[in-house]
Amino acid sequence: MQTRNKSNAQGIDVSHWQGAIDWPKVATSGISFAFIKATQNKIDPKFLTNVKGAKAAGLMVGAYHYMDDSVTTVDKARAAAQVFYQAIQAAGGVNVFDLPFVLDYESNKQNLSKATLTAIAKAFLEEIRRLTGLTPMLYTYPAFIGNFSGLSDYPLWIARYSNQAPVDASGWKRWDFWQYSDGQVGGTLPCGDRKVAGINGPVDLNEFAGTAAELRAKYGKKTTPEREKPMETVAELEKRIIALEKKLNMSGKEPLPKWAEPAVISGKQKGVEAIATSADKSVPELSALQMMYNIGLLDPDILAAIRKLKA
Repeated sequence: MQTRNKSNAQGIDVSHWQGAIDWPKVATSGISFAFIKATQNKIDPKFLTNVKGAKAAGLMVGAYHYMDDSVTTVDKARAAAQVFYQAIQAAGGVNVFDLPFVLDYESNKQNLSKATLTAIAKAFLEEIRRLTGLTPMLYTYPAFIGNFSGLSDYPLWIARYSNQAPVDASGWKRWDFWQYSDGQVGGTLPCGDRKVAGINGPVDLNEFAGTAAELRAKYGKKTTPEREKPMETVAELEKRIIALEKKLNMSGKEPLPKWAEPAVISGKQKGVEAIATSADKSVPELSALQMMYNIGLLDPDILAAIRKLKA
């Protein structure tokens, strides 16, 4: 897998173990994102507070679920995903979060088989994708990743407390996020320290596989600007006006429609001045009828009735 890069965006992951966090100080210490523990059987007591604080400080925010060892079947995995989703909803819903939702799977105290571990992980990930409509991410570490197979289509958050790149494993050839320190051992921030302002004590340090700008470009909320219509030229506008005037016979010079010819001839023979050609603008009612006919608002039956009234 790829190595770290000093220009990559830096982040942290937190839970109730970090206590009260001064998020504005975190945001000014070179941190661009934060993954926040949401659930492990139940909601983390600091989850809602941390989400609100991190968002207010302008950080990119994600949420993760720690897979408890009590989850031993695919049905329990789906139930765990439901608990996670309820926490997401309690925090304001899917749209509050920027980063992928995460399954943290790193423990096997029940000595489940690799096939079972894979099935549990797959069931949880698929359920979260169904509930949120988004592709989640898997968090694990090198000694555990070998338990999984057929999951490499999901993005990977790898934990390796070192600056040495993780090796390719279980189909993954790259990481999207790398947890390179627990705040005490492993790699350091680009500044050479492991301390993050605003947090008392150690905190997990992470790196995104790209710059802060690339992080926001990939995960930031995207809006599609409305395309501006090209301005109409004067010549095009004049052409359109002429065509409209012709359709409405506003000049009064358009040929008399065939349907009106018998009535006009009969009217002239009888000396009925109320019937005139469309060129005769002295009778506004007839001009209006002419316009209505030209744009298809009058049918023959209506016109016949009007001619009878005029006669």
